[in-house]
Amino acid sequence: MDRLQRTGCRAAARHRRGRRLEERRVSALPPAPQAVVFDCDGLLVDTEVCWTRAETKIFAAHGHDFGPEQKALVIGRTLQGAGEAMAEYFGRPGAGRELAAELLGLVREELAQGADALPGAAELVKRCAAALPVAVASNSPRELLDTALTSSGLADYFPVSFAADEVTRAKPAPDLYLVACEALGALPGRSVAFEDSATGIASARAAGLYVVTVPSLPGAALDHDWLAASLADAELVRWAEGLGDGVRQ
Repeated sequence: MDRLQRTGCRAAARHRRGRRLEERRVSALPPAPQAVVFDCDGLLVDTEVCWTRAETKIFAAHGHDFGPEQKALVIGRTLQGAGEAMAEYFGRPGAGRELAAELLGLVREELAQGADALPGAAELVKRCAAALPVAVASNSPRELLDTALTSSGLADYFPVSFAADEVTRAKPAPDLYLVACEALGALPGRSVAFEDSATGIASARAAGLYVVTVPSLPGAALDHDWLAASLADAELVRWAEGLGDGVRQ
């Protein structure tokens, strides 16, 4: 490869990096939001490992392998939603409630062993909570949400949290985000949601929040206003550090 070709390759690489940066920056991070609302499982707390082990067991018990395709069927759903998805996949119409109860028991067993906060979660939440109201809006039932937040050491940062069994319609409906914003005294259109799944993103979008997406499944192509690989993303950290400098309006 001659010098001209090498120069052209370097220019093309810079262009691709620039395109990737543009793709993740659909719009700038809001400098002075009124509130921040976080999902929990797979975003703040490494519970997706627990859920995946439980899901692998239930799929195996019903004679099926469990991989990325099957994970995509259940990730982000409520327990009942996951039960219904499994019932359809297993060819067992009407068994959704039974399968949801079976999955709940397996997830309980896994969570009993503990779940850690994901990289960057504690620091980002701490900085956000020091500057403005924060809450959790989770598609898990209250029992599992409390276990996850307590196990990860994040519970004290969230005096306000909402679980799927506390609203009429769980994600992807907007209810969880709407009640969270109302409880925080914030307008949804002036608030930021952090999500990791298509179901949660759809909920935040329907409620009108700005969406920061941190995919829990690597390589997943998800809707976003801002895309990050983890909550430890340097630009997210700088944004959170600057929240105290803004004026909440």
